Amino acid sequence: MVPAEEPAKATEGTEDVSAEIENLLALQERDTALDQIRHQIEVLPVRVERDGLQAQLAELDTKTEAKRAERDELARRQRRLDDEVESLDAKRKDHDAKLYGGSITNARELQDLQEEIESLGRRITSLEDDELEIMEAVEPIEAELQELASARRALDASLEDVSARLSAAEAELLTGLSEQQEARDVAAASVPADLLAEYEKLRAGGGGIGIARLIGGNQCGGCHLTLSAVEVAAIRKHPDELTHCEECGRLLAP
Repeated sequence: MVPAEEPAKATEGTEDVSAEIENLLALQERDTALDQIRHQIEVLPVRVERDGLQAQLAELDTKTEAKRAERDELARRQRRLDDEVESLDAKRKDHDAKLYGGSITNARELQDLQEEIESLGRRITSLEDDELEIMEAVEPIEAELQELASARRALDASLEDVSARLSAAEAELLTGLSEQQEARDVAAASVPADLLAEYEKLRAGGGGIGIARLIGGNQCGGCHLTLSAVEVAAIRKHPDELTHCEECGRLLAP
């Protein structure tokens, strides 16, 4: 005769398995909620707006840097011209001093010196014309740099506002995330370690889904594929047992 307690143990074991299945499904529900909140954080419209402003700022900074480089190159050219003009002017003054100082009396030498002074003067005039062209080229660049600086200040103000709104939106979602994480930790504590490890592994490779319910009696709720008649029959024969979907490998709850 079968002892009276044996059926009770079998029933208790079945209930334990059922409880494990429900606990695991509850854990999956929490993980799905966590994934959804994380996704919401990533795709917040205000984040897209913030990223767009940052892209505009980066583009503006690149343009500004290019304009500054152009202006600085013109400034270097102007300094070189200034140095050359200064050197030539000093040389011309020295020749003037010799021309009118009386130290040279030879007419030919005086004529050559006069011609050199005139040549230096023409060269100085040419260099000064080049300097003027550079100054004229710098003016619109400086004006554009001022416009770029003004545009950046406006973008900075907009970015500050958007960043504040993003922080507020994130804070609200992060509060929900923290609450779900606490609930998830409680749910995970009720799942046996070996089953939890298997679930985590399947979830990592299954797009966040480690366990799914059987839908419509013959469809996996994870991959949404229809199971074979043999598999469905096996699941129906043992409705209180976990199995794996023959299509996607996820844990499958009846």
